[in-house]
Amino acid sequence: MNTLRSGLYMAFMVVTVIPYALACVLWAPLPLHWRYVLTTGWPRMCLWAARWILGIRYEVTGMEKLPDGPLIILSKHQSAWETLFFATQMPRDVVFVYKKELHRVPFFGWGLALLSMIPIDRRKGRESFDQVVSIGGRRLREGRWPVLFPEGTRVAPGEIGRYKQGGALLACRTNTPVIPVAHNAGERWPRNAFIKTPGLVTVSFGPIILPEGKTPAALNAEVQAWIEAEMRRLNPERYDGTTA
Repeated sequence: MNTLRSGLYMAFMVVTVIPYALACVLWAPLPLHWRYVLTTGWPRMCLWAARWILGIRYEVTGMEKLPDGPLIILSKHQSAWETLFFATQMPRDVVFVYKKELHRVPFFGWGLALLSMIPIDRRKGRESFDQVVSIGGRRLREGRWPVLFPEGTRVAPGEIGRYKQGGALLACRTNTPVIPVAHNAGERWPRNAFIKTPGLVTVSFGPIILPEGKTPAALNAEVQAWIEAEMRRLNPERYDGTTA
């Protein structure tokens, strides 16, 4: 049954992304916010389909902590599900950090390129941090919220990736509050797995962390400590009593 559901869901995504990408080209002359609203209709449909085709439900805690002002979201990264969630469920337009080569991906990359997010050239090594800060600062001034995954890549449930400092550096350089986010989407939508399983995803927003008086390393460590402690609360069976 899960194989059938997953196949139907994949077919849904393929069939819908092509006309949506073509529509993105047509509404490219519109103001950025309207392009965002229209383009994120596709991930909104994908999130809806994940509920009704795959049986993946979700609950959110701590969302009332989101401020009415500048913010940087630093989140656990386990699957593609959370990108659908952040793109469609936040009270402000969000921007993601990603490798600019994604713009070359047919259909999906076209829509992405038109949203003016934070594409970076990872071949430039440490200079990519400067790209995050310079472009991210502009996006914050536009009233948009950067969403970064400090671990950089998707990490399987129960594992911990190395938390990179790009998001913390952006927060300290721009004096912008940070909110950490933990979730267990990887339990239902595993990394690089075709088969998805029905069940509940919990998304937990942590406390707002202010950057004043902190180094990027200290801020990053505080974010990691909260996220990994919360992951142990969400799925203690994954950690066997180990500490963050």
